[in-house]
Amino acid sequence: MNASTQQPQSPVLVRAANAENIQDGALSLITLLADSGATGGALTANKATFKKGSPGAPAHFHTKATEMFLVLEGEMRILLDDKIVNLGTGDFLTVPPTVPHAFAPAPGVEAEMLVVFTPGMDRFDYYRLLERVYRGEATIQDIRDSSEQYDNHYFDSPVWKQALAEG
Repeated sequence: MNASTQQPQSPVLVRAANAENIQDGALSLITLLADSGATGGALTANKATFKKGSPGAPAHFHTKATEMFLVLEGEMRILLDDKIVNLGTGDFLTVPPTVPHAFAPAPGVEAEMLVVFTPGMDRFDYYRLLERVYRGEATIQDIRDSSEQYDNHYFDSPVWKQALAEG
């Protein structure tokens, strides 16, 4: 769709007090900000909060969307292809489709990131699925089965495993 055929969009305002929070693990929280339906497909956005020791997101890639990260607070460790990079407060990163990546807070640090996907796709139900897995109401197989639907493709990364093992 080109700019002249896109439907006009309304602003999206999410008050912090009204945002849905998803507990996707013992040490992490996802705050849902704007899903694809609210933005006319332009983007999907959330805030990810990590306590010390959070495993973050395992190695994965997306085939349809660019994922963007803005570190709001703390320091994050990011797998990019087969390299580990550290991002500090205020650092910004874009990860194009098909580029393998993973993320977790740096050792001994708490962190927060703004995470944006463009184009948007309905991902909020994916985050809700993560919470159901954490609560024991769904399985890892349910996540695997949803990989095409939510464009999350997980894989084994020896580089990421080593980085997590080293703390």
